[in-house]
Amino acid sequence: MMKLLKHLPGKIGLAWLLAAALLVLSLATAPAQEKVVPKSQAAIKQSFAPVVQQAAPAVVNVYVRHRVKQMVSPFFDDPFFRRFFGEQFGVPQERIQNSLGSGVLISAEGVVVTNYHVIRSSGDSEITIALNDGREFPARLILKDEQTDLAVLRLDGAGATFPSIAFADSDDLEVGDLVLAIGDPFGVGQTVTSGIVSALARTKVGISDYQFFIQTDAAINPGNSGGALVDMDGRLVGINTAIFSRSGGSHGIGFAIPSNMVRLVVQSALTGGTVQRPWFGASLQPLTTDIAESIGLERPSGALVKSLHEKGPAFRAGLKVGDVIVSVDDKAVQDPEAFQYRFVTKGVGGTVELDVFRKGKTLTATVSLLAPIEDPPRDTRDLSGRHPFSGAKVANLSPAVALELGLEDDGKQGVVVLDVDRQSNAGRLGLRRGDVIAGLNDEKITAVKQLAVMLEVSGDAWRIAIERGEKVFNLAIQG
Repeated sequence: MMKLLKHLPGKIGLAWLLAAALLVLSLATAPAQEKVVPKSQAAIKQSFAPVVQQAAPAVVNVYVRHRVKQMVSPFFDDPFFRRFFGEQFGVPQERIQNSLGSGVLISAEGVVVTNYHVIRSSGDSEITIALNDGREFPARLILKDEQTDLAVLRLDGAGATFPSIAFADSDDLEVGDLVLAIGDPFGVGQTVTSGIVSALARTKVGISDYQFFIQTDAAINPGNSGGALVDMDGRLVGINTAIFSRSGGSHGIGFAIPSNMVRLVVQSALTGGTVQRPWFGASLQPLTTDIAESIGLERPSGALVKSLHEKGPAFRAGLKVGDVIVSVDDKAVQDPEAFQYRFVTKGVGGTVELDVFRKGKTLTATVSLLAPIEDPPRDTRDLSGRHPFSGAKVANLSPAVALELGLEDDGKQGVVVLDVDRQSNAGRLGLRRGDVIAGLNDEKITAVKQLAVMLEVSGDAWRIAIERGEKVFNLAIQG
């Protein structure tokens, strides 16, 4: 958004800025209505049609047409040739990949939110949005955020006004609330299914870095990704994202990203083009029953502080290793994933109150909501040459980089992998985004500059140490 303003005349740029500001204000939560239990058989037979009529026009289909190059050879499927010649064996040919998903219009100006995995390959893509009324518009990507599995698009509508849906406060949801899922399952056309909220705060799903999902039994199937989960007032409570299934179809276990997280990503897209997440400056671990008993907690609920960054907000707020965070602004947290969701959705700016259990007492800590620092500077480089890391993009590890990659922020120095060309030496080695290059030829690696110098003089033999999560992989490679 801000990059676009630089290329517009002054008055037009100001108008765009004013429109964006008004749009951000419009994302405020719509007022909730009192929940009531049906009082009679007649009340149970009431229709969802008014809710659907209100919400369905704002749910769209997202079509992505992506051009990719693939190596083609008569021996391409032969495992012998693929083993010895790799993916590069053959002649490159261009082909078209098509993907289909759903999306939700959250403003009359044509802003659409969908899942990141729906438009994942959109670097050289054509994105088309089809509305429920039959109109189609090209769209451009404003922001994609792999950590939340969300993406924000803007329609090229030439001044058209679009139907939109209001945000609800997902923290107001309760297990048992009625919800509707709207999307385009299997590409058959817009479909509405009903169900209830089966569970809240699901954190062990493994879909994205920020795991805190609404679970519903409303039928969600392939193609529903990016569609709307709405309440009985027709407001958006979540973005449908994944299902638990052994067959590919719905088994009544679907997951949606809460609207409060969606709102944060949309606001970031409209105001700056990047997601600004607050920096906590500590690594956390879940509580076990044994740990809870040893420190005097009645049950294993909360996030245990494992380490602290000496320059981080948590350290400055007085937190200590061994503290257990039990709530964020009076919202209880069950584990580190729940804490991360509660903390991140506060956004940057202001403070947050944490209830902390320490030595048998519950204390209150006030933590500033600050943007992460880039210390040391990232020094991003694309590595090339005759060595195992050729084809990898790397940077110095800092709090800002760690937060972007979803890594623990414990203040350690190192070189982290940002991206890997899958057809390169680094890709064949198996390097992944988020891997930390910890050692080379028995020497600890602490900076990109150091790694680059060592790669130039290493010769044809490499002893490599790679950290991935809590594991360390040691490799020996002969050139």
